[in-house]
Amino acid sequence: MFCSAIARRWRWITRRAVYILIGMTTVAHFGGTSHHADLDGPVHWVDFGGPEDGPRVVLVHGLGGSHLNWVLLAPLLAERARVCAVDLAGHGLTHPEGREATVQANARLLGRFLAEVVGEPVVLVGNSMGGMISLLHTADDPALVTGLVLVDPALPMVLGRPDPAMLGTFFAYSVPGLGERVVAKTRTAPARQQVDQLLELVCADPSGIPEDVKVASEHLIGVRADVGGLDKAFLSAARSIVSTLGKRGAYRAAMGKIRVPVFLMNGDKDRLVSVAAARATARRHPHWRYDEFANVGHVPQLEIPDVVAERVLGWMETNKLL
Repeated sequence: MFCSAIARRWRWITRRAVYILIGMTTVAHFGGTSHHADLDGPVHWVDFGGPEDGPRVVLVHGLGGSHLNWVLLAPLLAERARVCAVDLAGHGLTHPEGREATVQANARLLGRFLAEVVGEPVVLVGNSMGGMISLLHTADDPALVTGLVLVDPALPMVLGRPDPAMLGTFFAYSVPGLGERVVAKTRTAPARQQVDQLLELVCADPSGIPEDVKVASEHLIGVRADVGGLDKAFLSAARSIVSTLGKRGAYRAAMGKIRVPVFLMNGDKDRLVSVAAARATARRHPHWRYDEFANVGHVPQLEIPDVVAERVLGWMETNKLL
Protein backbone atom coordinates (compact mmCIF):
# COMPACT_ATOMS: atom_id res chain seq x y z
CA MET A 1 0.00 0.00 0.00
CA PHE A 2 2.66 2.45 1.10
CA CYS A 3 4.90 1.67 -1.90
CA SER A 4 1.92 1.93 -4.23
CA ALA A 5 1.03 5.37 -2.83
CA ILE A 6 4.63 6.53 -3.24
CA ALA A 7 4.64 5.29 -6.85
CA ARG A 8 1.38 7.09 -7.64
CA ARG A 9 2.69 10.27 -6.03
CA TRP A 10 5.92 10.03 -8.04
CA ARG A 11 4.00 9.53 -11.30
CA TRP A 12 1.87 12.62 -10.49
CA ILE A 13 4.96 14.71 -9.76
CA THR A 14 6.63 13.53 -12.97
CA ARG A 15 3.57 14.28 -15.11
CA ARG A 16 3.20 17.68 -13.44
CA ALA A 17 6.85 18.50 -14.16
CA VAL A 18 6.38 17.54 -17.80
CA TYR A 19 3.24 19.71 -18.09
CA ILE A 20 5.08 22.67 -16.54
CA LEU A 21 8.07 22.15 -18.85
CA ILE A 22 5.85 21.95 -21.93
CA GLY A 23 4.05 25.10 -20.83
CA MET A 24 7.33 26.95 -20.41
CA THR A 25 8.35 26.15 -23.99
CA THR A 26 5.33 27.77 -25.65
CA VAL A 27 4.74 31.42 -26.44
CA ALA A 28 1.46 31.15 -24.53
CA HIS A 29 3.56 30.95 -21.36
CA PHE A 30 4.73 34.49 -22.16
CA GLY A 31 1.32 35.80 -23.22
CA GLY A 32 1.71 35.26 -26.97
CA THR A 33 -0.23 33.41 -29.67
CA SER A 34 1.55 31.73 -32.59
CA HIS A 35 0.44 32.35 -36.18
CA HIS A 36 1.71 31.62 -39.68
CA ALA A 37 1.21 33.94 -42.65
CA ASP A 38 1.54 32.74 -46.23
CA LEU A 39 4.10 35.06 -47.83
CA ASP A 40 5.23 32.74 -50.62
CA GLY A 41 5.58 30.14 -47.89
CA PRO A 42 4.81 30.16 -44.16
CA VAL A 43 6.21 32.97 -42.04
CA HIS A 44 5.85 32.54 -38.28
CA TRP A 45 4.83 35.43 -36.08
CA VAL A 46 3.56 35.88 -32.54
CA ASP A 47 0.73 38.15 -31.41
CA PHE A 48 1.29 39.47 -27.88
CA GLY A 49 -2.02 41.34 -27.82
CA GLY A 50 -2.67 44.80 -26.44
CA PRO A 51 -5.49 47.35 -26.35
CA GLU A 52 -7.62 47.42 -29.49
CA ASP A 53 -7.14 51.16 -29.92
CA GLY A 54 -3.39 51.01 -29.22
CA PRO A 55 -0.68 51.71 -31.81
CA ARG A 56 0.94 48.77 -33.58
CA VAL A 57 4.47 47.73 -32.59
CA VAL A 58 6.39 45.11 -34.58
CA LEU A 59 9.48 43.48 -33.04
CA VAL A 60 12.34 42.25 -35.27
CA HIS A 61 15.01 39.94 -33.82
CA GLY A 62 18.70 39.66 -34.64
CA LEU A 63 21.06 37.08 -36.14
CA GLY A 64 20.36 33.60 -34.80
CA GLY A 65 17.42 34.95 -32.83
CA SER A 66 13.66 34.52 -32.90
CA HIS A 67 10.40 35.69 -31.33
CA LEU A 68 11.81 34.40 -28.02
CA ASN A 69 14.16 37.38 -27.92
CA TRP A 70 11.11 39.54 -27.16
CA VAL A 71 9.11 37.47 -24.67
CA LEU A 72 10.10 39.60 -21.65
CA LEU A 73 9.63 42.99 -23.31
CA ALA A 74 6.55 42.34 -25.44
CA PRO A 75 4.03 41.83 -22.59
CA LEU A 76 5.20 45.11 -21.02
CA LEU A 77 4.74 47.02 -24.27
CA ALA A 78 1.38 45.29 -24.79
CA GLU A 79 -0.02 47.11 -21.77
CA ARG A 80 -0.35 50.17 -24.03
CA ALA A 81 0.27 48.99 -27.61
CA ARG A 82 -0.68 46.08 -29.87
CA VAL A 83 2.51 44.07 -30.16
CA CYS A 84 3.71 41.29 -32.43
CA ALA A 85 7.06 39.68 -33.25
CA VAL A 86 8.03 38.16 -36.59
CA ASP A 87 10.50 35.35 -37.26
CA LEU A 88 12.75 36.24 -40.21
CA ALA A 89 13.64 33.73 -42.94
CA GLY A 90 15.81 30.91 -41.58
CA HIS A 91 15.18 31.97 -37.99
CA GLY A 92 12.79 30.82 -35.29
CA LEU A 93 9.92 28.91 -36.87
CA THR A 94 10.17 30.48 -40.33
CA HIS A 95 11.94 27.76 -42.27
CA PRO A 96 14.50 28.75 -44.90
CA GLU A 97 13.27 26.47 -47.68
CA GLY A 98 12.73 28.44 -50.88
CA ARG A 99 13.87 31.72 -49.30
CA GLU A 100 16.96 33.88 -49.18
CA ALA A 101 18.09 34.85 -45.70
CA THR A 102 20.25 37.89 -46.43
CA VAL A 103 19.65 41.22 -44.73
CA GLN A 104 18.23 42.62 -47.96
CA ALA A 105 15.89 39.65 -48.55
CA ASN A 106 14.63 39.82 -44.97
CA ALA A 107 14.05 43.56 -45.32
CA ARG A 108 11.78 42.77 -48.25
CA LEU A 109 10.08 40.02 -46.24
CA LEU A 110 9.51 42.47 -43.38
CA GLY A 111 7.95 44.89 -45.85
CA ARG A 112 5.52 42.23 -47.04
CA PHE A 113 4.68 41.29 -43.47
CA LEU A 114 3.84 44.90 -42.64
CA ALA A 115 1.76 45.38 -45.78
CA GLU A 116 -0.04 42.04 -45.98
CA VAL A 117 -0.34 40.90 -42.35
CA VAL A 118 -0.30 44.02 -40.18
CA GLY A 119 -1.78 46.32 -42.79
CA GLU A 120 -1.43 49.60 -40.88
CA PRO A 121 1.33 51.96 -39.70
CA VAL A 122 3.67 50.57 -37.04
CA VAL A 123 6.54 51.43 -34.76
CA LEU A 124 9.39 49.09 -35.70
CA VAL A 125 11.64 47.83 -32.90
CA GLY A 126 14.74 45.99 -34.14
CA ASN A 127 17.62 44.40 -32.25
CA SER A 128 21.07 43.78 -33.78
CA MET A 129 20.57 42.49 -37.36
CA GLY A 130 16.86 43.23 -36.86
CA GLY A 131 17.79 46.86 -36.22
CA MET A 132 19.73 46.95 -39.48
CA ILE A 133 16.83 45.36 -41.36
CA SER A 134 14.28 47.72 -39.78
CA LEU A 135 16.48 50.71 -40.61
CA LEU A 136 16.94 49.66 -44.26
CA HIS A 137 13.24 48.98 -44.66
CA THR A 138 12.32 52.37 -43.19
CA ALA A 139 14.77 54.16 -45.46
CA ASP A 140 13.49 52.43 -48.61
CA ASP A 141 9.77 52.06 -47.85
CA PRO A 142 8.66 54.33 -45.01
CA ALA A 143 4.93 54.35 -45.82
CA LEU A 144 3.92 52.03 -42.97
CA VAL A 145 6.52 53.10 -40.38
CA THR A 146 5.71 55.85 -37.87
CA GLY A 147 8.72 55.38 -35.60
CA LEU A 148 11.92 53.35 -35.34
CA VAL A 149 13.55 51.91 -32.23
CA LEU A 150 17.08 50.55 -32.73
CA VAL A 151 18.17 48.26 -29.90
CA ASP A 152 21.94 47.69 -30.21
CA PRO A 153 21.64 47.62 -34.02
CA ALA A 154 24.42 46.41 -36.28
CA LEU A 155 26.48 49.57 -36.94
CA PRO A 156 29.68 50.44 -38.82
CA MET A 157 32.78 49.93 -36.70
CA VAL A 158 34.79 52.90 -35.49
CA LEU A 159 38.45 53.17 -34.55
CA GLY A 160 39.24 51.24 -31.41
CA ARG A 161 39.64 47.71 -30.16
CA PRO A 162 36.82 45.39 -31.24
CA ASP A 163 36.01 42.48 -28.97
CA PRO A 164 38.34 39.60 -29.97
CA ALA A 165 35.58 36.99 -29.63
CA MET A 166 33.26 38.98 -31.90
CA LEU A 167 36.00 39.67 -34.44
CA GLY A 168 37.10 36.03 -34.52
CA THR A 169 33.55 34.72 -34.80
CA PHE A 170 32.54 36.93 -37.71
CA PHE A 171 35.88 36.37 -39.45
CA ALA A 172 35.21 32.62 -39.27
CA TYR A 173 31.67 33.07 -40.58
CA SER A 174 33.01 35.09 -43.52
CA VAL A 175 35.47 32.45 -44.75
CA PRO A 176 33.88 29.89 -47.11
CA GLY A 177 34.27 26.39 -45.70
CA LEU A 178 35.48 27.56 -42.30
CA GLY A 179 32.16 29.22 -41.49
CA GLU A 180 30.28 26.04 -42.38
CA ARG A 181 32.51 23.95 -40.12
CA VAL A 182 32.20 26.37 -37.19
CA VAL A 183 28.39 26.53 -37.39
CA ALA A 184 28.05 22.75 -37.84
CA LYS A 185 30.25 22.13 -34.80
CA THR A 186 28.24 24.58 -32.68
CA ARG A 187 25.04 22.70 -33.49
CA THR A 188 26.47 19.41 -32.21
CA ALA A 189 26.61 20.73 -28.64
CA PRO A 190 23.71 19.94 -26.27
CA ALA A 191 20.89 22.46 -26.54
CA ARG A 192 21.44 23.91 -23.07
CA GLN A 193 25.12 24.40 -23.80
CA GLN A 194 24.25 26.26 -27.01
CA VAL A 195 21.89 28.52 -25.08
CA ASP A 196 24.43 29.20 -22.32
CA GLN A 197 27.22 29.97 -24.79
CA LEU A 198 25.05 32.41 -26.69
CA LEU A 199 23.93 34.19 -23.53
CA GLU A 200 27.57 34.50 -22.44
CA LEU A 201 28.26 36.31 -25.70
CA VAL A 202 25.28 38.65 -25.76
CA CYS A 203 24.62 39.43 -22.07
CA ALA A 204 26.68 41.41 -19.61
CA ASP A 205 25.35 39.09 -16.88
CA PRO A 206 23.71 35.91 -18.23
CA SER A 207 22.64 34.85 -14.75
CA GLY A 208 19.90 37.48 -14.91
CA ILE A 209 18.05 35.74 -17.75
CA PRO A 210 15.01 33.86 -16.36
CA GLU A 211 15.02 30.07 -16.47
CA ASP A 212 11.80 29.87 -18.48
CA VAL A 213 13.43 31.82 -21.33
CA LYS A 214 16.35 29.40 -21.32
CA VAL A 215 14.04 26.36 -21.30
CA ALA A 216 11.99 27.78 -24.17
CA SER A 217 15.20 28.44 -26.12
CA GLU A 218 16.35 24.85 -25.57
CA HIS A 219 13.01 23.58 -26.80
CA LEU A 220 13.18 25.72 -29.94
CA ILE A 221 16.62 24.31 -30.76
CA GLY A 222 15.10 20.83 -30.54
CA VAL A 223 12.16 21.76 -32.76
CA ARG A 224 14.55 23.14 -35.39
CA ALA A 225 17.00 20.22 -35.22
CA ASP A 226 15.68 18.43 -38.31
CA VAL A 227 14.96 21.51 -40.43
CA GLY A 228 17.13 21.58 -43.53
CA GLY A 229 19.13 24.59 -44.67
CA LEU A 230 19.49 26.36 -41.31
CA ASP A 231 23.28 26.59 -41.39
CA LYS A 232 23.25 27.98 -44.92
CA ALA A 233 20.60 30.55 -43.96
CA PHE A 234 22.50 31.62 -40.84
CA LEU A 235 25.76 32.10 -42.71
CA SER A 236 24.01 33.91 -45.55
CA ALA A 237 22.55 36.34 -43.01
CA ALA A 238 25.87 36.75 -41.15
CA ARG A 239 27.85 37.36 -44.33
CA SER A 240 25.31 39.89 -45.58
CA ILE A 241 25.64 41.82 -42.29
CA VAL A 242 29.41 42.05 -42.84
CA SER A 243 28.88 43.06 -46.47
CA THR A 244 26.34 45.75 -45.57
CA LEU A 245 28.58 47.17 -42.85
CA GLY A 246 31.46 47.17 -45.33
CA LYS A 247 29.49 49.54 -47.55
CA ARG A 248 29.38 52.15 -44.83
CA GLY A 249 28.70 55.03 -47.21
CA ALA A 250 25.50 53.42 -48.49
CA TYR A 251 24.47 52.36 -44.98
CA ARG A 252 24.98 55.85 -43.61
CA ALA A 253 23.08 57.28 -46.57
CA ALA A 254 20.15 55.03 -45.64
CA MET A 255 20.25 56.41 -42.10
CA GLY A 256 20.18 59.93 -43.51
CA LYS A 257 17.00 59.19 -45.48
CA ILE A 258 14.94 58.37 -42.39
CA ARG A 259 12.34 61.01 -41.54
CA VAL A 260 10.40 59.30 -38.74
CA PRO A 261 11.36 59.65 -35.05
CA VAL A 262 14.28 57.36 -34.13
CA PHE A 263 15.27 56.02 -30.71
CA LEU A 264 18.77 54.47 -30.62
CA MET A 265 19.80 52.57 -27.49
CA ASN A 266 22.90 50.57 -26.62
CA GLY A 267 24.39 48.65 -23.73
CA ASP A 268 27.83 49.87 -22.72
CA LYS A 269 29.04 46.26 -22.27
CA ASP A 270 27.91 45.12 -25.72
CA ARG A 271 30.57 42.84 -27.19
CA LEU A 272 28.99 42.69 -30.66
CA VAL A 273 28.12 46.34 -31.29
CA SER A 274 30.70 48.63 -29.76
CA VAL A 275 29.21 51.39 -27.65
CA ALA A 276 31.68 53.67 -29.42
CA ALA A 277 29.91 52.90 -32.71
CA ALA A 278 26.55 53.76 -31.13
CA ARG A 279 27.92 57.03 -29.75
CA ALA A 280 29.38 57.93 -33.15
CA THR A 281 26.05 57.24 -34.85
CA ALA A 282 24.22 59.32 -32.25
CA ARG A 283 26.59 62.24 -32.90
CA ARG A 284 25.88 62.00 -36.65
CA HIS A 285 22.14 62.15 -35.95
CA PRO A 286 21.62 64.61 -33.07
CA HIS A 287 17.86 64.67 -33.70
CA TRP A 288 17.66 60.96 -32.80
CA ARG A 289 17.16 60.09 -29.17
CA TYR A 290 20.11 58.14 -27.75
CA ASP A 291 20.09 56.23 -24.45
CA GLU A 292 22.99 54.21 -23.10
CA PHE A 293 22.63 51.50 -20.48
CA ALA A 294 25.36 50.87 -17.92
CA ASN A 295 26.46 47.26 -17.38
CA VAL A 296 24.15 45.96 -20.12
CA GLY A 297 25.14 43.88 -23.14
CA HIS A 298 23.74 43.29 -26.61
CA VAL A 299 20.15 42.39 -25.66
CA PRO A 300 18.71 45.03 -23.29
CA GLN A 301 15.22 43.72 -24.03
CA LEU A 302 16.18 40.52 -22.18
CA GLU A 303 18.57 42.02 -19.64
CA ILE A 304 16.53 45.04 -18.47
CA PRO A 305 13.07 44.66 -20.07
CA ASP A 306 11.33 46.91 -17.52
CA VAL A 307 13.69 49.80 -18.25
CA VAL A 308 13.47 49.33 -22.02
CA ALA A 309 9.66 49.19 -21.93
CA GLU A 310 9.44 52.35 -19.83
CA ARG A 311 11.82 54.24 -22.12
CA VAL A 312 10.16 53.08 -25.36
CA LEU A 313 6.62 53.86 -24.19
CA GLY A 314 7.75 57.24 -22.86
CA TRP A 315 9.46 58.04 -26.17
CA MET A 316 6.34 56.99 -28.08
CA GLU A 317 4.23 59.25 -25.90
CA THR A 318 6.58 62.19 -26.40
CA ASN A 319 6.44 61.71 -30.18
CA LYS A 320 2.64 61.31 -30.19
CA LEU A 321 2.93 57.70 -31.29
CA LEU A 322 0.92 56.45 -28.32
